[in-house]
Amino acid sequence: MTERCPLRRIATAAGLGLVAGLLTGCAGDMQPSTGLPSLYLPLTTSSAAVDTTAARDMISAYRKGRGEAPLTVDADLQRLAETEAAAMAVADKPSQSRTVSAAIGRLGYASPGANLSAGYHTLAEAFSGWRDSPPHNAVMLSADATRMGIATAYAPGSKYKVYWALLVAK
Repeated sequence: MTERCPLRRIATAAGLGLVAGLLTGCAGDMQPSTGLPSLYLPLTTSSAAVDTTAARDMISAYRKGRGEAPLTVDADLQRLAETEAAAMAVADKPSQSRTVSAAIGRLGYASPGANLSAGYHTLAEAFSGWRDSPPHNAVMLSADATRMGIATAYAPGSKYKVYWALLVAK
């Protein structure tokens, strides 16, 4: 049988089950201009935006592999993530997660958490960086989290270029 998606075959052969699972049917997820799945698209232009569906699916698959429930994209958390990413880009520095988590809690969400970072140019890079950082990984795997919002903002004059906000809550 011929594999529709050579990236999936490579990921499977390399033992990257999570990535292979995310690439199921990846031909339909390819961007016509680049031929890349959205998780590998560079977000280093003002018109680029993170694919929230791909982000939700990737984080939810990771959570599922560790016994946690999937997340849904929450419209209010999404708007807050967009606002926070834009604010970080304007300030040219990442915000403090504690401050943003407190703001999420004041909005009535339970168990708030935030991954605020900069410098990752693709969704795949951001996910890998968060997974490899114990505090960021804890946010992604929060047992209480059921909702999320994720956004990026591009700052061309910044040394970081791309700012990220992943917000989770119950």
